Amino acid sequence: MRIISGSAKGRRLFTPSHKQKAIRPTSDRAREALFSIIGPEVIDAAVLDLFAGTGAFGCEALSRGAKSVAFIEYNRNALALIAKNVALIPGGIERAKIIRYDLRNKRNLQYLALNSASAFDLVFADPPYQKGLSEKILHHLDDSSVLSKTVLVIIEEKKNIDLIDELVNLSKVETRMYGDSLFSFYRMKITMPR
Repeated sequence: MRIISGSAKGRRLFTPSHKQKAIRPTSDRAREALFSIIGPEVIDAAVLDLFAGTGAFGCEALSRGAKSVAFIEYNRNALALIAKNVALIPGGIERAKIIRYDLRNKRNLQYLALNSASAFDLVFADPPYQKGLSEKILHHLDDSSVLSKTVLVIIEEKKNIDLIDELVNLSKVETRMYGDSLFSFYRMKITMPR
């Protein structure tokens, strides 16, 4: 695994050992495709990387000019990998927060809202496949105050899992499949003024 573009382009990321099977990084190819879709939205964005694993998504965002990245992970081995990988990005340590949270608890997202300088513009979530956590985190996000009005939320799940299309505030706008993974893209619904 490596950083694909930006200030740390080509740097190899620290990856889990064979014993650390609980950590499943998003492939370089899939990450490259995602960032091609996102394009300039990452520049100066406040990014939230949920179930961060190795932190590859958030590190890529930092390398490409994100203003800040909050990495949320519960696994202690993954947290150590994230810290090493953030240190590879020029200015990464100053723009990153690495937080140990159990994301199955809705209150943790509310805590983030209270302790963040601004709402998040880009959210990436890669929960363990086929555990029902993708739908759960979508509902938590939809009911939280951590999202900006222009947010793009991307959820990675196993390709045979079709996530909900409409929530109260978020709406699915696109899906893309890469290998065994399905990426679902959500935006805030546009509400017309009365």
